[in-house]
Amino acid sequence: MRVFTKSDIGLTRSSNQDYCMSGEFPDGAVWAVVCDGMGGANGGSTASRVAVENIAESLKSGYSEELTPEEIRNLMMLSVEYANRAVYDMSVHVPTLSGMGTTVVCAIVKKKRAHIVHAGDSRAYICGDEGIRQVTTDHSVVQQLVDMGELTKEQARNHPKRNLITRALGTEQSLRTDYNTVEFDDGAALVLCTDGMSNYFSDDTLLEYVRRYDGDELTARLVEHSKELGGSDNITVAVISE
Repeated sequence: MRVFTKSDIGLTRSSNQDYCMSGEFPDGAVWAVVCDGMGGANGGSTASRVAVENIAESLKSGYSEELTPEEIRNLMMLSVEYANRAVYDMSVHVPTLSGMGTTVVCAIVKKKRAHIVHAGDSRAYICGDEGIRQVTTDHSVVQQLVDMGELTKEQARNHPKRNLITRALGTEQSLRTDYNTVEFDDGAALVLCTDGMSNYFSDDTLLEYVRRYDGDELTARLVEHSKELGGSDNITVAVISE
């Protein structure tokens, strides 16, 4: 199992408020976490960095080869909860960071199974022989409108309120996250990304890139495509594959 990450400031932002980390456990399982900060240049970048670093530390200290799927779920949920407290406490005690927060999407892939926890509109996609599927559901205003049938998926991509999220790590004392698990078959790839990338990719185009490229070339191509189509936000992606 391999994991590749790339983060880019994009073409219009003055700072990169995204942050990501990844790694491999001793038994060969891999993990990745991607965050997209908000709250101004200083607040957003601090929120995403603190969240990722806390989640990474918690995953690495709490993981063992003997963990059951249920225990992996609990570890991931607790790791995100700890990170939420860290970011929230900092935002309360540091005036210049008041109101900061971040999206989060975190994954562990172990024994043909991908475990995903997320909050906000950073996404996870599973790509394989049967096609592509968005594993996560955005916690956003436009997603609510899509769910009510008032917007199509295509209309949501360019809606003026597409950046308004309904859940974020660090903005409140507690955080409600979603957990998903999917099969990770031979030849599959799990893509985690911020909206700076997903806003520029249809499912078909993303699947085409995953099938055409691999490794560092794939992450570089995904970022390049996002910038070619506008690059109006920070762009971050993590890809887990065999």
